[in-house]
Amino acid sequence: MLKTLLITLLIVAICIALLSVKILFKKNGRFPNTHVSGSKAMRKRGIGCVQSQDREAQRINPHAIPERQSAATEQ
Repeated sequence: MLKTLLITLLIVAICIALLSVKILFKKNGRFPNTHVSGSKAMRKRGIGCVQSQDREAQRINPHAIPERQSAATEQ
């Protein structure tokens, strides 16, 4: 049981080390931005994050003209 646990921990440690090679050894190494808004192709097509689109849609437009209720809808 202990042998299996140690082997598993060793494999996980090796995997983490290999995944972080680019980040550790490259100058200004960073995690890659996998977010939708981080893709140039998506921005070029006008595709954005749902959260960003929702935030923009909920923003109050200061130039909006308030709608007036007509007489037919008041009755």
